[in-house]
Amino acid sequence: MSSLLATTVTKTITASATATTSAVRAAPQGGILEHGNPAKYDSSNPIIIFIIQAGIIIILCRLLHYPLSLLRQPRVIAEVIGGIILGPSVFGHIPKFTATIFPREAMPNLSLVANLGLILFLFLVGLEVDVRFLFSNWRQALCVGLGGMALPFGLGCGIAWGLYETFPAPVPISFGTFCLFVGVAMAITAFPVLCRILTELKLLQTPVGIIVLSAGVSNDVTGWVLLALCVALVNAGSGITALWVLLTLVGYILFIVFAVRPTFLWVLNRTRSIQDGPSQGVIALTLLLVLTSSFFTGVIGVHPIFGAFIIGIICPHEGGFAIKVTEKVEDLVSALFLPLYFALSGLSTNLGLLNTGLIWGYVVGIIAVAFFGKFVGASLSARACGMVWRESFAIGSLMSCKGLVELIVLNIGLNAKILSVQTFSMFVVMALVTTFATTPLTHALYPPAYQKKLALWKQGKIDWDTEEPLTGAVSHDIVSGGPNLATEKLDNSRVRKMLVYLRFDNMPAILAFMNLLSGPQTTEAQIHPTKSQVVEQNPDVKPVRRVTAHGVRLISLTERPSSVMQVSEVDEYALLDPLVNTFRTLGQIYNVPTSGEVDVVPEDSFADTLINRASNYSTDLLFIPWSESGSLSENADLQRSEVVYEGPYTRFVLSALQLAPCNTAIFISRSAKHANHLLQTDSANRRPHALLRTKSTLSVRSLSNLRDLPAPSLTIQAIKHVFCALFGGPDDMLALGISMQMVEKGCTATIVRFVLQSDIDETHDDDDEITFAKNNTTTTPNTTKMDRSVSAMPAPLIRPEDSTRDTALFESVQANLAAEVLARVTIETTELHADSATEVAGAVLARATSDSEMLPKKANNLVVVGRNWGLRGLAKNHGGDINEVDRCLGTVGAACARSELKGSFVVVKASSS
Repeated sequence: MSSLLATTVTKTITASATATTSAVRAAPQGGILEHGNPAKYDSSNPIIIFIIQAGIIIILCRLLHYPLSLLRQPRVIAEVIGGIILGPSVFGHIPKFTATIFPREAMPNLSLVANLGLILFLFLVGLEVDVRFLFSNWRQALCVGLGGMALPFGLGCGIAWGLYETFPAPVPISFGTFCLFVGVAMAITAFPVLCRILTELKLLQTPVGIIVLSAGVSNDVTGWVLLALCVALVNAGSGITALWVLLTLVGYILFIVFAVRPTFLWVLNRTRSIQDGPSQGVIALTLLLVLTSSFFTGVIGVHPIFGAFIIGIICPHEGGFAIKVTEKVEDLVSALFLPLYFALSGLSTNLGLLNTGLIWGYVVGIIAVAFFGKFVGASLSARACGMVWRESFAIGSLMSCKGLVELIVLNIGLNAKILSVQTFSMFVVMALVTTFATTPLTHALYPPAYQKKLALWKQGKIDWDTEEPLTGAVSHDIVSGGPNLATEKLDNSRVRKMLVYLRFDNMPAILAFMNLLSGPQTTEAQIHPTKSQVVEQNPDVKPVRRVTAHGVRLISLTERPSSVMQVSEVDEYALLDPLVNTFRTLGQIYNVPTSGEVDVVPEDSFADTLINRASNYSTDLLFIPWSESGSLSENADLQRSEVVYEGPYTRFVLSALQLAPCNTAIFISRSAKHANHLLQTDSANRRPHALLRTKSTLSVRSLSNLRDLPAPSLTIQAIKHVFCALFGGPDDMLALGISMQMVEKGCTATIVRFVLQSDIDETHDDDDEITFAKNNTTTTPNTTKMDRSVSAMPAPLIRPEDSTRDTALFESVQANLAAEVLARVTIETTELHADSATEVAGAVLARATSDSEMLPKKANNLVVVGRNWGLRGLAKNHGGDINEVDRCLGTVGAACARSELKGSFVVVKASSS
């Protein structure tokens, strides 16, 4: 009996303890280690399913963007298509995919993050809208902008009746509201996408680009105002409420413009945020204004994005403030938030609902109205502004671009129950088609060849029908003309106008070369203004004409909004660019007239942009400094101790050489390489050892023995001696002319003419050159034809008839040396017996080395050689296949690059004209 009682009590206590334990036990925290399902939505821990969703969306959008980028399509296309694939149209047919990855209960969290990103993105869109640009081109903006909106708006109202009757909205709304929304959706233009398309097509600085940007600003602002009106009408319960909403919105905008903006500017000036860039506190204040404004416009019945857009517009653009704010915010918005938002658009798009002929008839009608309405309206308006027809067609094609702004409008309509899912899917197809067609259609209607012809015709240089130049050039033959014409030919090779490619890592080299051509700085005696009339001027003294230099800094165009803003505000951005300002300042110090500009272009268009600038400014010499790192990036590579001669920079230089309309010089500074090395010192004898690049976290001031640490010099010694090697041909004659110009400015020079005595085949293989051009053309459509045509031209060869002409020029230079120049130059002729390119290059290097050994220790040497494609046959027959360095620098130039020759060297190429 007692044992039965004990057993009963034990079971009761055990059961009670078990029940208590199960009641108070916490939820499993081991996750998958406790057999948990990470894809199962947990309202108390929603971050896991959100990470899965975001990861799938971002990865899929990035994968889709790669093939679309080859077609030069904006990223928004990939993001929307990715959303459509993940939605019910494609992956939705996979069993349990939507219920597992995008469960209904998890969508509010994804929508919250996406809409927060949308608010920040509309703030960035407001930052991109520069109202100053609208005011400076208000006539074209008003004509093309409003004209390009009126026709599609009217046609949109026409097709709205059929949509309203056939595909009713989810909730009852008036036809007037629906008509207004459809008209806005048809008339709006994607301003953020326009800047990128104009830049990629190289139309930004053309009349077409200027009109499109100014009209795009007016179109954008007008479209958002009309959309705000539409949303207010939908959210209002009655007409009087909608009127109060609109009046409240107008009053709020006036309050922001006349009260908040002056206060905000006062804070920015007080904190020097415009001059020095926004601090973290200013960024926090700006974002707080964005969220507060979004809150207000949301609670009064207008969408929160309008509040963010208003704050973006009132932010100042002076001092690049808007660009700097964008740089702080853009990456997180573009990389994370926007893909989520547009993926939500795709998840709401069901192409399976477009399943009848009537529906597809409306799809085609919507596309036709959206495209032809904008195209015809904008084209006619541009024609009324004085543009030619093909320029007008290009403007109409660009203004028909919808892009991501259209998708935002459509999502607002879907969320406001103006559009049904079926109608929304129709408009999404229209947005994709019109955006996709903008770039290829514009290129077809306004090709680069036509742009060039039109520019020359407007300048009065060619006849439109025959395309023949209106003024002819007279050519001279040096051999028949004698020494005087030879001297004139040499004088024509002098550098008077330079176009300089500016780079941070090569500013010392750039200034050293400019100083060589302009001569040392001279100090003139100053005369008091009141006594200037007393001093007699010497009529025999002629003013010295100095070399003028125009610097171009190229910045890579990225997908960031700040990069697009730099494009649209490039003129003001150039005034603030530190590299351009340094170039201007040092030009004043060295008494060299300088100017500068900044161009924001894709990296594959760097060479094309330089060539266009050289043609526009009619420069005598295109100066390209070499990149130590071998890349187009201006950041120095501290891990390298040698100059890199293979890589993207070599291909960039080669493209520039093939397309250059003027003489070209490539400057490779040995001094720049050694000046940046850190000095190691032997502890035993305190003598400097090898110069090595290294990174260190040790402060110099923390060293115990500062006296034993030599201070490396970061300046380049002035070049005082020039060695010029000549073989013959236009390239070498240009090298001779530049060398003589340096001699006249105070340098000493050794000029050696090598006369080759060999039976080596020096024929030019055009097929090999064209093949190389095909493999190295840029992605710009208008460069492929130019590359092939230039490369197919016969290269300058060293032939007997050319040797006669070169001899006449060489003897003319020797015979006409001035007395003051004669003491600084040595000119000689040397016969060279060589059977290979290696022997030729070795002879040049040996002569240059012996020449440099005669110089004082502190003197710096400069070797000037021609690119000399005439020696290409030597390398091909005796050195195997020619690599990129040989093609870029020529046989002798490449040998100088590979050698340990002291000093710097210049490789020059004469223009083909």
